Amino acid sequence: MSILISPPVPAAIPADTPTPPRGRRYRHILWYLLAAWLLSGIYIVQTDQQGLVTQWGKVVEPRVFPGIHYALPWPIDTVYKLKVRELRRRVVGGEIPDSILGRTQTANSEFFSGDQNLLNIRVVIQYSVSNPRDFLFQAQNADRTVGLAVESELVRRIAHTTVDDILTTQKLAIQSDVLKSAQTIIDGYRTGALLSSINIESVSPPPETAEAFRGVAGARSDAFRIVNEADGYTNDLLPRARGEADQLLDQAHSYSDGKIKRAQGDAARFTAVAAEYGKTPQVTSTRVYLEAMELILPKLKKLIVDANSNLDLSVIGRQESSTPTPPANADGASQR
Repeated sequence: MSILISPPVPAAIPADTPTPPRGRRYRHILWYLLAAWLLSGIYIVQTDQQGLVTQWGKVVEPRVFPGIHYALPWPIDTVYKLKVRELRRRVVGGEIPDSILGRTQTANSEFFSGDQNLLNIRVVIQYSVSNPRDFLFQAQNADRTVGLAVESELVRRIAHTTVDDILTTQKLAIQSDVLKSAQTIIDGYRTGALLSSINIESVSPPPETAEAFRGVAGARSDAFRIVNEADGYTNDLLPRARGEADQLLDQAHSYSDGKIKRAQGDAARFTAVAAEYGKTPQVTSTRVYLEAMELILPKLKKLIVDANSNLDLSVIGRQESSTPTPPANADGASQR
């Protein structure tokens, strides 16, 4: 026996229930899409960014500062955002991985100095975006343009500097000069880039001449050391010699002044005595004689005898033999 199952009969739809037309549903969907499309024009520029808006490919807002803004949705308006405060990096004379691996790009890093020496130089450039409009639309590749401008000015500056100056005292001056002149070129090309720093990271001779350069550098260092030692010895010796010379001059002046003063005093005293002698010769000669005896007699041993008594010459002989001979006077006779 077979059983027949009939499909369920759908409930009858009331005749008074309205059915929305298909065109109205489509209009609602279109309105929703239009509202979403219009809301898509809202954009946010971060604090480290600046924006730029183009309308049908033409720039209408060259600078949009941080905040919430609105532009007509794509494809009418296009919003570009650039990190203007971010420092971008460019390397002349190789790339960063090459320096880490110890490799050099010979064609890009070789420079001729002013005295025709070949050097491998690696320079790191740091720059930022100063004008978003020029950076995006004036140069096809602003980063490459910045690198070429710095490289050309570096070649010119190195070609006018000797290798000794490059390796020693002129590195900072070269960096400063290249920064100024390269910035002038970049501004002329309207790349919209602002150079922040140019740093010469390494200056080295080619591997074939590295040993000779090291020898020259060692000789130069020895020369500087010897010159410094000589200057130190000179600076130590000259002040001492000048001091000794000044001391000897002072002593000579003092001795000369003493002799002159003493001679002047003796002359003045003799003049005064002569004047007095002219007035009273007898008194003056006696006074001079007595003054002379006051100076001479205390230095001599004396034997005083009476003029009327007899003199025992043996006593004088014994005394003279036991005492040294007194000095002779001006007449050559010894004084007793």
